[in-house]
Amino acid sequence: MIHARLLSGCLLLLASVSASAWEYTLVAPDKPVQNWSISSDRLGLRDGLAFAVGVHRLSGGRQEGSVLIEIDTGAMQLTVVATRGMNVLRAQAGTLRLGWDSPVREVVNPAFVNLESRNGLGWLEGFNELVARAGFEWVGHPGMDRGQLLTLHGRASYLPASQVVLTIDEQPPHRISLKGVLHEEAFKQANFRIDTELVTHAGATGFTLHDRLTNQGAHTAEYQVLYHSNFGPPLLGEGSRFAAPVREVSPFDARARQELGEWQAYRAPTPGYGETVYNLYPWGDDQGRSLAVLHDHSAHQGVALAFNVRELPVFTLWKHTDAKAQGYVTGLEPGTSFSYNRSQQRALGLVPRIEAGGTRDFTLDYRLLATAAEVRQALEQVEGIRHGRPTKMREAPLAQEP
Repeated sequence: MIHARLLSGCLLLLASVSASAWEYTLVAPDKPVQNWSISSDRLGLRDGLAFAVGVHRLSGGRQEGSVLIEIDTGAMQLTVVATRGMNVLRAQAGTLRLGWDSPVREVVNPAFVNLESRNGLGWLEGFNELVARAGFEWVGHPGMDRGQLLTLHGRASYLPASQVVLTIDEQPPHRISLKGVLHEEAFKQANFRIDTELVTHAGATGFTLHDRLTNQGAHTAEYQVLYHSNFGPPLLGEGSRFAAPVREVSPFDARARQELGEWQAYRAPTPGYGETVYNLYPWGDDQGRSLAVLHDHSAHQGVALAFNVRELPVFTLWKHTDAKAQGYVTGLEPGTSFSYNRSQQRALGLVPRIEAGGTRDFTLDYRLLATAAEVRQALEQVEGIRHGRPTKMREAPLAQEP
């Protein structure tokens, strides 16, 4: 049964999806987005689990028209950008922040970005998110592939959601689901639909992302995806460490080869450092589940990123420990593919194909580690997945940059 409800001056479609859930359509075709909010208090919930969700349309500069959806679980605040691929802009629980300080300060509307500018590096003109989707037609460095210019990391992060639906469970712990629909379509090219979902709940200090890629075309198509998950201080600093159950590690290029012996360690901000990148093949458990952990120098706080190697078989570790003003950041990036241009990844078996009408699912779980005990437990989980299996160090890059 569909109803209309006027809240904060914004008319939303309200559907009773069950006897115990509320559903709100926040973004839809031909539906103006206005500032709006809902909370546990306004819903009349009095069980002590407070939460709130708000929608904000930005104005001014290159963020004119950008739409943010802010979720406060009562223990964590996180922001999703509906106009930028349903990317997660930032998350924070108390003093522990997930995200980073990019030189790009605005939440740039895709209308103001030309992905082909800067020799295919236009993607960087809006890059400032905690989680930025890369794909789905391709990922990797810009360059030519079969006569086509591929821009950095594809289009997913610059696809505005055509529909966004919020669902809140009435019963504790009040599951909060934010679903978005993205379309990556071009005549005679990709015909992809991406259904995204972010799930959290009242009192949570973590969230789960679930994406479903559907090939709506009549022919089998190539696809690639990479989840660019980015962290700065306080988790990143001199002495911070990365841990994961890794089967094989190799340098992305000759520069990274020089520091292969310290691939898991981080430096203080170093002007002129630039970046080093490493290609990882993670181990998974019997169900394919794997885990990556980043923690500060004292191992008192961190983040755990869980994924499945049957969906996302490879992992890129990006270390951009340059000066703070340049963007002091590391990227933990599970994917179907590494960051080489697509033309270089077919030989590596990292350009999968999806049949006409087929679907592929990708699930990632982000969990804040607020105490030394939580960090220690996550590191023990990493060792449990490793199960004594060795890590092969490969000195040569898997591919050579053209």
